Amino acid sequence: MSKIDNIKAVIADEMQSFAPFFKQIMHSDNRLLNFVINYTLKTKGKQMRPMLVFLCAKTAGEVHQSTYVAASLIELLHTATLIHDDVVDESFYRRDMFSVFALWKAKIAVLTGDFFLSKGLLVSIEKNEIEILKIVSKAVGEMAEGELLQLEKSRRLNITEQDYYQIIRQKTATLIAACTASGAYSSGANQEKVELMSEFGFKIGMAFQIKDDLFDYQKTGSIGKPKYNDIQERKMTLPVIAALKKADKNNQAKIMAIFRKKKKSNRDIELIVDFVKKYNGVEYAVNKMIELKNQAVDILKNFEDSQAKKALADLAEYIVTRNK
Repeated sequence: MSKIDNIKAVIADEMQSFAPFFKQIMHSDNRLLNFVINYTLKTKGKQMRPMLVFLCAKTAGEVHQSTYVAASLIELLHTATLIHDDVVDESFYRRDMFSVFALWKAKIAVLTGDFFLSKGLLVSIEKNEIEILKIVSKAVGEMAEGELLQLEKSRRLNITEQDYYQIIRQKTATLIAACTASGAYSSGANQEKVELMSEFGFKIGMAFQIKDDLFDYQKTGSIGKPKYNDIQERKMTLPVIAALKKADKNNQAKIMAIFRKKKKSNRDIELIVDFVKKYNGVEYAVNKMIELKNQAVDILKNFEDSQAKKALADLAEYIVTRNK
């Protein structure tokens, strides 16, 4: 079994029960919408977010009906944001398969995303899970702010290291933290434990995004985005930010002139990658990622030992060692 399969085994019963629970929530009487929904369900990835909800619930207490609602709400809102993102970015692929936007165009994709959002709100209200709805809704707002901050900074290309951490905390880590916090809350854990799980989620969420950003500077084509995509899109990620801090002004100016190009040649990309490696930008980012992962695992010391707690620590390790 792979590492991720071993982690899933700890919550196998819960995930098996979650599948029909989630599918029932997603059902629509509209034939076209149901067709799009079924396609979306078939193209889902590892379902890391529901996994986190169940693992955190089992680590902090016990799985209840509230846990299934929390996992469903997060999966619905996360799926909605991905569909909407593909429309905004005019992206034709999602996890190496055609996106909803590619197959059904913008109008149907946007309406499908809206349907998922509404279902998430409805299931929370119908099950009277207002606190969980608050946790997740706050995360969605933070995600939007993070995306807008990244767009603003990308236009000016003036992202500092602190700006970068704020962006990935809002854009990526906040939803992971919503998973971990809502999982703990759904188990009946007290506020202190919920806050600890929230911070655990922020740490592994930021480590997850740094790992994603490192793929542009590593020799692998197995990831779910085009190689050097961030460089082509002028996204200032931690490896290049760290390298620029160490370089002299002359080299900084040369690299920034290349980075500003809307279309970069293979030679341009090679120069940027070589620059980042020369000034140890990759090493710096890897060390920061490991630091965040270690801080996350330390937080778990506040919880009693269990299979679920070990699985969370293993998941943190998986996040920083994965190759896609």
